[in-house]
Amino acid sequence: MLRSFYDWTLRSAGHRHAERWLALVAFVESSVFPIPPDVMIIPMVLADRTKAWRIALIATLASVAGGMLGYTIGAVFFEQIGQPILELYGYGEKFKSFAARYNEWGAWIVFGAGVTPFPYKVITIASGVTRLDILVFLAASGLARGVRFFIVAGLLWWFGPPIRRLLEKHLGLITVVFFVLLVGGFLVLKWLL
Repeated sequence: MLRSFYDWTLRSAGHRHAERWLALVAFVESSVFPIPPDVMIIPMVLADRTKAWRIALIATLASVAGGMLGYTIGAVFFEQIGQPILELYGYGEKFKSFAARYNEWGAWIVFGAGVTPFPYKVITIASGVTRLDILVFLAASGLARGVRFFIVAGLLWWFGPPIRRLLEKHLGLITVVFFVLLVGGFLVLKWLL
């Protein structure tokens, strides 16, 4: 099944609306969607390496815009939903301490989550909840997402077919490692809270 999804994604990457789909995936991944834009970036760049930088730029801009949605979710809906849940489980005071630490290191936390496989959506929402300075959030998000997507696109542009062969040969292992890192990110966040 994984192989057929990969093959379909690779075929779809050359579709005339692929860039719109990439923008949508990058936007929603930053606030609610579990699948990272890399799933589309990789086959899109491999399908047409001349568009590598454009693809990275689209993913970056859409991801930062989606991060603003995540920030808004945290800032607007925390009082109605999040705070009562924290109070119910006795985490109200602990969260205040977390928020203070978070804002002290906010730019680095956002940057780290934006570059790594850590679930970026968790950080965008947490940034809104803790009211991290919006300019700090935007700068760290733009830099981190840009670094991540431009490095992925650049490596694919530079190495092209050998990277494709590596992905195709080790697709199962790469997918398992990615999901282990994703789940590990959630566990780390749970430990911090």
